[in-house]
Amino acid sequence: MRLLSSPKRLKPLLLACKDEAPVTQIHALIITTGIFSINSSSNGLVIASYARIGDITSARHLFDKLPHRGVDAWNSIIVAYSRRYYLTEVLILYHQMVNEGVKPDSSTFTVAIKASSSLKDLEVGERIWRRAVDFGYGCDVFVGSSVLNLYVKCGKIDEAKLVFDKMVKRDVVCWATMITGLVQNGKVLEAVDMFRRMRKEGIEGDGVLMLGLIQACANLGESKLGLSVHGHVVRREMLMDDVILQTSLVDMYAKIGDLKLASHVFKQMPRKNAVSWGALISGFAQNGFAEYALDLLVEMQSFDFKPDTVALVSALLACSQVGHLKLGKSIHGYIVRRLDFELVLGTALIDMYAKCGALSCARAIFDRVDSRDVILWNTMISSYGIHGYGKEVLSLFLKMKEANISPNHATFASLLSALSHSGHVDVGQYWFNAMANECKIPPSEKHYACMVDLLSRAGRVEEAYQLIESMNTEPGLAIWVSLLSGCHNYRNFLFGEVAAKKILDLNPDDLGIYALVSNFFSLARMWDRVSILRKIMKETGMKKVPGYSAVEVNGKHEAFLVEDKSHHHYEEILQMLDSLDNEMRKITFRGDVLACQILKLHFFGHLSCHADPRNTGNSEAFTCLIGSQGPGFPSITRGFVRRLMRNLASRCLGELRKLSALKLAIFVNLTWDKHQKYKSSQPFCRVRGCSEKHGALEHQMSG
Repeated sequence: MRLLSSPKRLKPLLLACKDEAPVTQIHALIITTGIFSINSSSNGLVIASYARIGDITSARHLFDKLPHRGVDAWNSIIVAYSRRYYLTEVLILYHQMVNEGVKPDSSTFTVAIKASSSLKDLEVGERIWRRAVDFGYGCDVFVGSSVLNLYVKCGKIDEAKLVFDKMVKRDVVCWATMITGLVQNGKVLEAVDMFRRMRKEGIEGDGVLMLGLIQACANLGESKLGLSVHGHVVRREMLMDDVILQTSLVDMYAKIGDLKLASHVFKQMPRKNAVSWGALISGFAQNGFAEYALDLLVEMQSFDFKPDTVALVSALLACSQVGHLKLGKSIHGYIVRRLDFELVLGTALIDMYAKCGALSCARAIFDRVDSRDVILWNTMISSYGIHGYGKEVLSLFLKMKEANISPNHATFASLLSALSHSGHVDVGQYWFNAMANECKIPPSEKHYACMVDLLSRAGRVEEAYQLIESMNTEPGLAIWVSLLSGCHNYRNFLFGEVAAKKILDLNPDDLGIYALVSNFFSLARMWDRVSILRKIMKETGMKKVPGYSAVEVNGKHEAFLVEDKSHHHYEEILQMLDSLDNEMRKITFRGDVLACQILKLHFFGHLSCHADPRNTGNSEAFTCLIGSQGPGFPSITRGFVRRLMRNLASRCLGELRKLSALKLAIFVNLTWDKHQKYKSSQPFCRVRGCSEKHGALEHQMSG
């Protein structure tokens, strides 16, 4: 009896109870002995015990039956509901407690403000905070920490900083809340400075703080700081068995681009989960190593891990990079069979199908999604844009506005880019102005680049230059390159010289841009500048990473680099080029000059009708031919659908469709990213040699 009369002795006894029976027995004994009437602190202990074993009903029943409820009983029931995430009930109980004249303490205010934070109810949270200050808890570290969390979650980072700076005492939780909050609100540099300030005050960070800091390093691309943080957590032995922290390091190194270190951390992890695998797969896919990402997806499943949304989205991205439509379809089937079809996956599928040439499949998925967000609309608009369908892009954009979805900066970037490639100058100018005037979206450099490109392609280079002059910020490299390209095409040497000078001042590291400048100077007969440029290019040792073209024939990939002679049908392709040259001469005599010129420009690189096809190293010619149906390729292509994946200009594709005289059975559905670099020294070998691995992955996805 004496044991039960003291709350200090009663607490360990109740904590030792693992299920309902002993708690009920102690509760009954307390009632029969009258301890409830003697000591009200015991009430709170029993309520907390019922809640701890999961019997919230008994806890609430006991609370409601109490004749006199002190702060301990109120806190116990409030904490019980908070732990079960009944946040609205927490706030109702808090207000009821205040109305009954019971004075809240530090725990009450902390839990109530935490509930407001989770509900993102800033107004209620601030009212509770003001009452806490009135009751003398303004300097309480626990209450202060919960207020910081409230402001951070509600996006009021400046208010959080004011509260933080006024705090007399700050624990590691306060520092962690501020650092993660700054990262989440895009103030990454301030987060790093906050960490350095914390270290100066002699406070060591915990795992939560390190997670925020690692995320900051990833967002900044700060490899040096990232290595420092990694070393810190290793020295403090924080990585021992922390899967979340280890996974965040994998993600950080992947985002920085150091895939070697990301893979090393991943291999050293004693325990991995699906999130860990997804982080590494995403890293390889985001950095352009599509084949490695797909290999990891195979390996992940061999260890009995089921791919999560991150892994599948990354795999779809990898499929789009190498144009692997068949595997993309297998992953689509896996998603339909195994997972709920959510917006993120739907968006990734639309992007994959569009970039693999199956635009109709992309549109079919888009039409089946009931609740579309702005990202889904943007993806579909962009998909039409990369195919050069300007009218469809505009139509879809107008439907988006009719659906009361507000376009954002990415929507207008996709719209303007599509209108640029389809030559709709006046329409592009209208929507560029409407973006700022009607939608109140200030144009960014990307929007200006699209408009300069639109005007330059149409030969209106003077208007393009005037638009550049009207910019409030310093124009970037992409803008001047677009202007120079237009000046080169329309022989406008006055503005072209200005653009060329600006480009060289920006010191680009892309050999292709130097080649454009050199070609412009050659066209303008500025031979001294051509000589200087070539000397610079030679001294810097820059090498252009060649692009490649790819075609899918009967589910098999064929890829070609410039001057690639390794294909087993190389000689047959050359014979077909001879045949095409003869056919194009006939077209010329029949008067279809435009179509002939388009073909020659893209097959042979110039308009001469007497080009030797064997001297061309154009990968696009080889790709187009391997996907064509003719007497030279009966065993390869007859009767099959071909999808041309990369590199042919949209105007060329339009003309190819018209050339029935050539009997080209090319089903061209895609034009995208003509300058994308493949991250392998031998991309054609990688694409051709991956059939077995992709077959294994297709089998896994179909299971």
